[in-house]
Amino acid sequence: MFTIHNLKPPILVSPSPCLHHPSSFPLQLPSKAPIFCSNPSILTRRLFLPSVSAIWDAVTGGNNNNNGREALLAIRRGMSLFRQGDVSGSVVEFDKAIQLDPRQKAYLWQRGLSLYYLNRFEEGAEQFRLDVAQNPNDTEESIWCFLCEAQLYGVDEARKRYLEVGRDSRPVMREAYNMFRDGGDPEKLVAAFSNGREGEYFYASLYAGLYYESQNETDAAKVHMVAACQSSYGQRSDDYTASLSKVHCLCRNWTIS
Repeated sequence: MFTIHNLKPPILVSPSPCLHHPSSFPLQLPSKAPIFCSNPSILTRRLFLPSVSAIWDAVTGGNNNNNGREALLAIRRGMSLFRQGDVSGSVVEFDKAIQLDPRQKAYLWQRGLSLYYLNRFEEGAEQFRLDVAQNPNDTEESIWCFLCEAQLYGVDEARKRYLEVGRDSRPVMREAYNMFRDGGDPEKLVAAFSNGREGEYFYASLYAGLYYESQNETDAAKVHMVAACQSSYGQRSDDYTASLSKVHCLCRNWTIS
């Protein structure tokens, strides 16, 4: 879960870029931690919308408060647009947040996810590297950086550039991280967590699909990403990554039955 001392936002996301589908995924941003699991270590670290500017204002004495608040509102709008399927619009808002408060840039993993789905892989990799520089324990941003760089340079070169991070407390994410770093079998990842908690199965399926995508194995990627969307956890409205799985299918024109 999110720790303030990292100054990292709590972690709650080919072919053609997404277009706007206005009512696909309604946004419900939680204001506090939902109480739904007795073992929070399995949960995504992207459950809540962070206020990087609020953290910085506490440290710096509140300078530039108005811009910080406006930047946070722009991030909220960007997240909402992403969850609706308007990926291009989300980047506009995230960039606006950076213009208003440049401190935000090093923490905007949401922007990196949007850039990936717009095929702006070089910018996406830069964003994720900035994030990991701020939080050297961020497993997911390391993987997403790899996904961007695999599209740019190929899998072998991306592995040479792989960002080493600290040990994730979530078993499913430790296994996913090792699979991307060293190569592995996505089917084994999914099988290992198929009878686990709903969040574990969702994340195993999600990252299995993303792994296959990095290998250009589209059919296998589709099977696992659709499974992630259809899982009970994939139907959640309070997890940005659950919404990401739907956006992924939307961008790839994959039907979720």
